[in-house]
Amino acid sequence: MTPRTTARTQVPLEDFEELARTAPETVRLEFIDGKVEVKPVPDGNHGEIAMWLLEQCMQQRPDLRLYLERGLKVETCRRGRARPDGSLVPRKHFAGQGEWADPEGVLMTVEITSRDADTDRRDRWEKRDGYAAADIPVYLLVDRERCVVTVHTEPKQGEYRSIITRSFGEKVELRDPVGIVLETEELKEFAD
Repeated sequence: MTPRTTARTQVPLEDFEELARTAPETVRLEFIDGKVEVKPVPDGNHGEIAMWLLEQCMQQRPDLRLYLERGLKVETCRRGRARPDGSLVPRKHFAGQGEWADPEGVLMTVEITSRDADTDRRDRWEKRDGYAAADIPVYLLVDRERCVVTVHTEPKQGEYRSIITRSFGEKVELRDPVGIVLETEELKEFAD
């Protein structure tokens, strides 16, 4: 666990939302830990992992939906804005919500590491802490660099209290409220 530091906000939240709303379609912006971040464009293996997980969720929990790149209000007091690679929610959960949805009712967020210099800080630390602060029950990190899947659960006071890591190829159980078991052998194909 890394020590937390107090971050200074680069821009007011309202200015960030306007900037994100007017950004070109090819640019995805996030507001994490008080900083404006550009979300990298996913490569083919990243997309294959997202589709693999989407299929697993639909097969085992047809009552739920895994939304890709759905904007969420995260962090303490919902002052952050993230676009998780996946957000698992009940069917029709996001109906009627705007670009940045409240995380209430989100069962799991998913991040798949990218091949960029900021993935360690962003996916392994900052986003994890933002999702915990928003009390999202499960944070699933598919770490292509380390060839592991890490399941973070039991959010309390801005931290996940339970963290379980399994290597690609091992079975990964996502307990309630998710209730899915992932057979991760196929992930070995997409590690690069």
